[in-house]
Amino acid sequence: MNKVLIIGAGGVGNVVAHKCAMLPDVFGEITLASRTVSKCKAIAADVKARTGRSIETAAVDADDVARTTELIRETGARLVINVALPYQDLSIMDACLEAGADYLDTANYEPKDVAKFEYSWQWAYQKRFLVAKRSALLGSGFDPGVTNVFTAWALKHHFDEIHTLDIIDVNGGDHGHAFATNFNPEINIREVTAECRHWEDGQFVETPPMSEHRGFTCPEGVGSYEIYRMYHEELESLTKHIPTIRRAQFWMSFSPNYLKHLEVLQNVGMTRIDEVEYGGQQIIPLQFLKAVLPNPGDLGKRTKGRTCIGNVITGVKDGQPKAVYIYNICDHEKCFEEVGSQAISYTTGVPAMIGAKQMLEGAWRKDGVWNMEQHDPDPFMADLDLHGLPWTCVELTPEQAAAFEVA
Repeated sequence: MNKVLIIGAGGVGNVVAHKCAMLPDVFGEITLASRTVSKCKAIAADVKARTGRSIETAAVDADDVARTTELIRETGARLVINVALPYQDLSIMDACLEAGADYLDTANYEPKDVAKFEYSWQWAYQKRFLVAKRSALLGSGFDPGVTNVFTAWALKHHFDEIHTLDIIDVNGGDHGHAFATNFNPEINIREVTAECRHWEDGQFVETPPMSEHRGFTCPEGVGSYEIYRMYHEELESLTKHIPTIRRAQFWMSFSPNYLKHLEVLQNVGMTRIDEVEYGGQQIIPLQFLKAVLPNPGDLGKRTKGRTCIGNVITGVKDGQPKAVYIYNICDHEKCFEEVGSQAISYTTGVPAMIGAKQMLEGAWRKDGVWNMEQHDPDPFMADLDLHGLPWTCVELTPEQAAAFEVA
């Protein structure tokens, strides 16, 4: 029986717990742990009501390596699914090595005091995981995650070489709040306010955050949006592991309302991640802002609309230019009906479950530290269709790809 430990009881943790519970032949005993055990118990109760399965709950501070190690041993977990904060990736990896468990996460490590997104810290664990005969899968969410697999699948089935990659993430949902973030506000705001980097001609080029934007019309009637170029961690691993890529960019949609609020918050210092003194205490403004913004986990019940996330890829096949667009469209209300979460959490949580499934079944388990695109994409792509994230691939002309004309 495969025993798994899920660390993190936010919106993504909720989806992972539900989706794992739906596959008892793969996921045997499931334990859900968080610093706030009441959140775990609420999710466990909903899992029981929806699936009939009971899952265990536990309290853990994932910054505490010794306690996390102890919990892994107590649960007998073969695999730890880390959907906690990115700051905690390294401490959970340390605990997995100490306790003898495999590891999976959905986002790369970043230090608390610097908005710096890169894989170097986790790639440095390669030798330790090899020696321990343990496996680590990095970035098994949607972006990073599914977008990496889309790229690997395209290379395997459609291209001899990939030359350009544009990852386009559109959330066409409306939650009705004046301002809210679709996932952890602290992580979200750090991400979108960081300096932009895109890959071009063998190096990363830095530009001001969201200084480049363009219009984009999604397929299947999702709508037309303004998309802004920003940095995302899958660009680092994809350009490393697919060296023929000449240019790689990441784009995300933002409404004028979101950008207006974000500009004001930046101007008044509420997005700062350094400590300031207030009332005789040291506080971090962004963490205070997180406490007063709507909880992303509560957005599901009021969010309507669809997401559209996909890759526009160009390159050559048999000496001829070729272009494709691979994408998924996900409905917020349908996600809430199935697991009680909105589509942003769903599109991250389902791939985390699928990555865990691939590891537990052996298809994607190998000693060491690996990114998604380093595995055979076919079984993962098949599971996307089976478990709630069906995908579509359409051929484009090079001209359509250059203009992002995919609808």
